[in-house]
Amino acid sequence: MTKILVTYDMFREGFTELESKYEVTFPEGRDFTYEEVLEMIPEYDVLCSMFDFPVNKELIDHASKLKMVANYAVGYNNIDVAYCLEKGITVANTPDPVTAPTANLALGLMLDVARRITECDRKLRREGLGMKVGVLENLGINVTGKTLGIIGMGRIGKALARRANACGMEVLYHNRRQLYVEEETKLNVTYVSKEELLSQSDFVSLNAPYTPETYHIIGEAELKQMKPTAVLINTGRGPLVDEKALVQALKDGTIHGAGLDVFEFGDYPSPELLEMENVVLTPHIGTQTLETRIIMARTVCNNVIGFLEGDRPVSRVLRP
Repeated sequence: MTKILVTYDMFREGFTELESKYEVTFPEGRDFTYEEVLEMIPEYDVLCSMFDFPVNKELIDHASKLKMVANYAVGYNNIDVAYCLEKGITVANTPDPVTAPTANLALGLMLDVARRITECDRKLRREGLGMKVGVLENLGINVTGKTLGIIGMGRIGKALARRANACGMEVLYHNRRQLYVEEETKLNVTYVSKEELLSQSDFVSLNAPYTPETYHIIGEAELKQMKPTAVLINTGRGPLVDEKALVQALKDGTIHGAGLDVFEFGDYPSPELLEMENVVLTPHIGTQTLETRIIMARTVCNNVIGFLEGDRPVSRVLRP
C-alpha cells in the first residue's frame, strides 16, 4: 500500500478521504522534527510538508521511494523544487484556499493602520478615562479616494484589488508580467513601473512570491521613493522587505506607517518595531482561520489523490 507521511499535526477531518485509501502517518500532538522525518522518509511514497519544513537535498536524497511532495501552503520556498523536479518528484501547493483570507488580512491591516484602530485600542486600555477624545485627537486617514499600489498581481493581489475597488480606491499594480487588457479592465487596475507605483501610492501592498529576484524588493531606496504619508503592507514574505531599512524609515518619517504579517528573520519582528505606535503586527496569520485550515488540508489530500489516481486536478509547481 502507498505510504504517506504528514510532517505536521493538523485537523484530521481534512484528511478523511486520504486515510480511507492509503496508509497515512501523522505526528500526535506536535509536528515531526526534521531529524525524525529524515529517518522515516525512506519508507514513504508521499511527503505532506508544512510551509516551514525544509525539504532539502539531504532529505530528498534519503527519500528513495518518494514520488511527491504536497506542501501545505501556497509558497514553496521551503522546498528545493529544482532538485525535486530533477529527481522526478512532483511538487504541489495549495494556492486557492489561501487567497481570500490573505487578501482580507491585507485589507484589515491597511484599515487598521489608516484608522489607528490598534493604536487607539492600546491607548484607551492604557489611559482609560484620562484619554483625550476631542475632535482633533486620534485622527486617522481615509482609504476611500486613495491609491493602493499592489506589487505582485497573482491570485491574492487580484483579490485585494477587488476589495480595494469596493472601498473606492484607485488601484495601481506592478508585476513581472502585465495582465491582459481585458483582465485589467475587469479588475479596474492600472499597470505601472515599480518606481511609479511607489511614488504615486498612498498604500503599498506586497503580494509577490519570495524568489532571489524579489529579495529586498523594498529597501532603503524604495522606501525613499514612497510618499511620507504612505503605508506599507506586507502579507507576502518577510524577506521582501529590508527590515532594518524599514525601521529607519518609520523612525525618521520617510513613510507614515506599516502593517506586517511577516518578518524578515522568521516568526518575530525586530524589537524596535514592537515599540512603534504606527506599526500593526500580526504573527503570520494570513491563512489562520478554522475554515481555511480545513480547506487547505483537503486541498493537500486532493493533490495527493489526484496525483496517485489521476481523477482530479493537481496544483503542481512546475518551476522553482
